[in-house]
Amino acid sequence: MPLKAVFLDLIGTLCFTSNPISEEEVSHFLVNRGVEIYPQSWRAARHYVVMIDYPKYGYENWSSFVGQILYRLDAEVDCETLLQLTRLLEEHNTYHMYPDAVNAVIEAKNLGLKTAIVTTTPIFLFQKALEPAEKWIDIIVDGYTARCEKSNPKMLRVALDKLGIQPEETVMIGDDLLVDVNIPSEMGLKTILLDRRGELSYKPPEADMKVSTLVQAIEAVKSWLN
Repeated sequence: MPLKAVFLDLIGTLCFTSNPISEEEVSHFLVNRGVEIYPQSWRAARHYVVMIDYPKYGYENWSSFVGQILYRLDAEVDCETLLQLTRLLEEHNTYHMYPDAVNAVIEAKNLGLKTAIVTTTPIFLFQKALEPAEKWIDIIVDGYTARCEKSNPKMLRVALDKLGIQPEETVMIGDDLLVDVNIPSEMGLKTILLDRRGELSYKPPEADMKVSTLVQAIEAVKSWLN
């Protein structure tokens, strides 16, 4: 079947955070205010909220998201501490698009392909970062949209159904071997592994292509269309 769509991963593929705050810094902030939450506990609770709670309930802003993490930690904080923590996290977790990302999305649309972002990450975290490319993005499927996290094949099925296309008509581009290559490949999608840092010296057999930039990824898509 001819290709009709490009699915794009978010973190590590389209976007990055330039100055993420560490679990140690969050712990230091809270402990200094009398709230005994330590790095590994914070990391585990945040991961749980992203992977389990967000797909179930959805959160529209940092305040509700952070509040749920604290709830999972059974931690009571005063309003001022919650406000300061929320501001600290938001300030240090600002998303930016990679230099090659906007042109890649535009080029995909210019090729006549439908475009989708597929990610567990809550949309409120990255939506502003996507503004330069938003009019070329047909749909965004995040954890709450699909009601699951990305290692669940349901997320890809939701994206396929929303665009009215088949797996064989779709290519997935991303940097994670499990969720961007192995699972999509098993479902029948073409896959391109994006290895920006050159961490792999070989192409995994599950990937149809391995590239180091989105420019190269779109060139591979072009070759398949021809």
